[in-house]
Amino acid sequence: MGISGHITLLGLLLQGCPHVESVPPECDPDFILLQDEVSCLELLRPNGSSQSPAEPECVGWWDLIHCWPHAAVGDVVSQPCPSFLHSSGRVFRNCTEHGWTDPYPPHDIACEYGFNESLPREVYRSQTYFLCVRIMYTVGYATSLVSLTVAVSILFLFRRLHCTRNFIHMQLFLSFILRAALIFIRDLVLFSTEDYFHCGVYPVSCKVVTALSNYCILANYSWFLAEAHYLYSLVSVSLHAHRTRLWWYVLLGWGSPVVVISGWSSARYLHEDEGCWETRRSEWIWWILRVPVLIFIIVNLVLFLCIIRILVAKLRTQDLPGSEFGQYRKLAKSSFLLVSLFGLHYVIFAFRPHEDSDRSSEVWNFIELAFASIQGFVVALLYCFLNREVQSEVQRRWQRWRMTLQLDSRRQSRNQDQDQGGATNISLLMKTASTAESGLV
Repeated sequence: MGISGHITLLGLLLQGCPHVESVPPECDPDFILLQDEVSCLELLRPNGSSQSPAEPECVGWWDLIHCWPHAAVGDVVSQPCPSFLHSSGRVFRNCTEHGWTDPYPPHDIACEYGFNESLPREVYRSQTYFLCVRIMYTVGYATSLVSLTVAVSILFLFRRLHCTRNFIHMQLFLSFILRAALIFIRDLVLFSTEDYFHCGVYPVSCKVVTALSNYCILANYSWFLAEAHYLYSLVSVSLHAHRTRLWWYVLLGWGSPVVVISGWSSARYLHEDEGCWETRRSEWIWWILRVPVLIFIIVNLVLFLCIIRILVAKLRTQDLPGSEFGQYRKLAKSSFLLVSLFGLHYVIFAFRPHEDSDRSSEVWNFIELAFASIQGFVVALLYCFLNREVQSEVQRRWQRWRMTLQLDSRRQSRNQDQDQGGATNISLLMKTASTAESGLV
């Protein structure tokens, strides 16, 4: 078969290769080598683009890994390692009077894929570590997701709890719910198949999930800012138009992160479109996310310091009822604790140097993921489950439900007693009538 026929056959094999449908072409070594062979045969054709010597001593050929062009005696030809090995090494051959020499250095040395005795143990340790980390944050995010869902259900179903403050609480809960849900979606995308990621190819879906996860983190802090501003407005001035301000809070909580994440995604796509967009080669791109979060944290802390100052001043002048003061004080304390805790967490881990040792980096990553996974549970605990207003409403509903059950059971027992009493009276009447008839006889 000639070269043209061979190229045609290889082209048909490329189109019908079964690996193409299940594995991305960039990740399939067989497909890559087949594609390189097609390109090599095209290059070596007599009318190909490569310029061969008039009388080549070394005829170009495909050695199942590399394409060696036509060469003259004395030429030294080098070829890079196959792309799927991700190695910068090169393999050389000399053209001599007796033909091509053997490749040097050997492929396993030049392309760095030789067997290393310590590799299996290191790979096993790494896989064990990531499995433990994944189990840990999966449990944490599942706990947060369940607790937040229960908290949103309570605030939504109990009509007595419907107010602007609890509406803002619900939006904050929803931002943490979306964050936890996206973590599970990301894991589903990343770990559903092992065909990806060993060759540095990542699907678009994982980049979208990463962008949405960062959007949810921004939404967490923007809704904290909405919480702080609303509480500051309550204790500083009397608001007469909560509903008109509510839309401004919605724009702040859900709209401002859209602007930030759009700019960040554009910068990632244009300047650092690598991996799942989790790399940090260009630090200025990450500052697009860091600056808004830092602004949210600083403004939050300033507002809460102002809230505490106003509450103390009103308490001294007795300008605020004791019960209302206690409610605002506890809310301010919970919000200040959350913002301080989460803000400190963000600052510590966002600005942590990435030149740590492997063991130190593993410890830091474990702590960061453990704390991040339970943030939703802490928010639900402080804003809902430990809220006196929510607790009293739940107790009232519980007592009302128990009272309804008791009334129903008493009503049923009373009806049964009446039925039994009626049957007893009828039997007594029938017994008296029969006695009277027997006396007449």
